[in-house]
Amino acid sequence: MSGPDVFETISQNLTSIRGQMATAAEMDGRKPDDVTLIAVSKKQPDERIDAALAAGQRVFGENRVQEAQMRWQDRRAQYPDLRLHLIGPLQTNKAGDAVALFDVIETLDREKLAVILAKEMEKQGVMRGCLVQVNTGDESQKAGITPEEAVAFAAHCQHDLGLNITGLMCIPPIDEEPAMHFALLKKLANQAGLATLSMGMSGDYETAIRFGATQVRVGSSIFGERPVP
Repeated sequence: MSGPDVFETISQNLTSIRGQMATAAEMDGRKPDDVTLIAVSKKQPDERIDAALAAGQRVFGENRVQEAQMRWQDRRAQYPDLRLHLIGPLQTNKAGDAVALFDVIETLDREKLAVILAKEMEKQGVMRGCLVQVNTGDESQKAGITPEEAVAFAAHCQHDLGLNITGLMCIPPIDEEPAMHFALLKKLANQAGLATLSMGMSGDYETAIRFGATQVRVGSSIFGERPVP
């Protein structure tokens, strides 16, 4: 996807996805604007990002701090209502840069990172929203707090470290039915008294919304497949 058709295609994709999101929200007894669409822009060409911005999209998710810095620092000045979510793993040595750039950090997954984020936010004089990433499938290769530890960890980060913990996030195993993972995350969020549920991607965001998602992270269904380097 390139050339003059980029804006039209991405605008149509966004309209279609928002319509499907609205239907799913209504099936869950909620209003369409109860669910936020996070456009996953990692590794997408600039023309596709600009097309999404031109079509009115203002919430974006990035996986890597350095890539996001190059992509978004200048665009911040153009779009003051832009909101950026870090949705990829965060190394502790990038915590300061992440706090400076992102509005929300969705991948808080360990004590050491929580302590450093708290110090960086105090140092920079900002309070960013944070989500605890939960490894709902107990996958050894995947980041995230275990479901058994999630509620206590969220409370510790909030009450002992002073972080603004707004909710939970998960990425279900690719070879399992996602619905049971979404249900588990909602249960944990209810136990923790947290309102934000970031779950659901291009292939399952409608299911996630029906299970209570308040944020969905959609990339390829908006932008198309990422170009091969």
